[in-house]
Amino acid sequence: MKLLHLADLHLGKRVNGFDLLEDQRAVLAQVLALCEEHGVQAVALAGDIYDTPVPPAGAVLLLDWFLSELCARGVAVLAVSGNHDSAERLDYAAGLLARQGVHIAGRFTGRVPVAVLADAAGPVEFCLLPFVRTAAVRHFLPDAAVTGYDTAVAAALAALPPRRPGVRRVLVAHQTVLAGKTPPACAGSESVAAALAPGREGPVIGMVEAVQAARFAENGGFDYVALGHIHRPQAVGSETVRYAGSLLSYSLDECAGGAAPQKSAVLADIAPGGVTVELLPLRPPHAMRRLTGPLAELTDPARVTGAQDYIWATLTDPTPQPDAMAALRAAYPNAMRLDYAPRAGAGGPGAPTAEALRQKSFAELFGGFFEQMQGRAMTAEEQTALQALQKEVGL
Repeated sequence: MKLLHLADLHLGKRVNGFDLLEDQRAVLAQVLALCEEHGVQAVALAGDIYDTPVPPAGAVLLLDWFLSELCARGVAVLAVSGNHDSAERLDYAAGLLARQGVHIAGRFTGRVPVAVLADAAGPVEFCLLPFVRTAAVRHFLPDAAVTGYDTAVAAALAALPPRRPGVRRVLVAHQTVLAGKTPPACAGSESVAAALAPGREGPVIGMVEAVQAARFAENGGFDYVALGHIHRPQAVGSETVRYAGSLLSYSLDECAGGAAPQKSAVLADIAPGGVTVELLPLRPPHAMRRLTGPLAELTDPARVTGAQDYIWATLTDPTPQPDAMAALRAAYPNAMRLDYAPRAGAGGPGAPTAEALRQKSFAELFGGFFEQMQGRAMTAEEQTALQALQKEVGL
């Protein structure tokens, strides 16, 4: 069975005030073409289908169009909620949609729904694990030993029926997953807190605690694990446990090195004898790039290329230039951001870098904010209260 794995569509996303809905429609049209070209039988949408719990009307209509086009081509859909989605809204009309081959798992209700598809080689079970928090798993599975995200996901998967001999099995999930202690490579849209608060089970990425990839080998395992949440395409410990990455670049930080990384869809051929994986490129109508140099050089008509791209310009002029953004947008109408390269000695020796801030835990960041606001460090009692609140909300 040929499965096209997508994730992190973030329909309705705006970046620096720019509406990306038309870019998303253009890339989804490419996805439809890939389905036809490669004979795709099913599409997995591994969470963060929308960018916000209450998406704009245009985003809802875009998803309706995309699902309708897939159904018209006879392509089944396997979708789960992500941490950006409203699980309840995604569950609306799920029963009716399932009759059309669109299987959606929004809320976790104590069991992992299983959609069974079939090809010439027999049945394939698609296990749909929506984004879960520890509190939800504790509520629905009170007898499970849940201490964090890792054990919560393990408990949810343990409730699946035993794997049947000869039946292929695929998991679609939206969680932070890592192999061992190495965090996945982030694309700039997620924050990483490597220094953990007491009691945490693993690194926190985008405020979601980590799950060990070894969990997917338990209870009979899975032939393929289609993951969402991390925006850079990558395998996690195995070629068959993968993040598809986001549909588009959704943060200017992704182009910090010059140009944003290549986006792709994962084509997984799930055969009885094993799974083969191929990354199919997705080409956005507007690339996201960072340019560095003097304003006059960046806006020189002889040097301008890709004028419609999304641009982050860092000026190296020794002094601020008058109407710099207006001049930049005359050359690049979709310029998103303009800043200046720091001069020698600027910012002070103690100023933290963006990378240093990304390495701080939630407790460290909150502690620094508290100290700035209150003029003193947190007491031991206040730190204990903060940890209790974190645990209560599942952060």
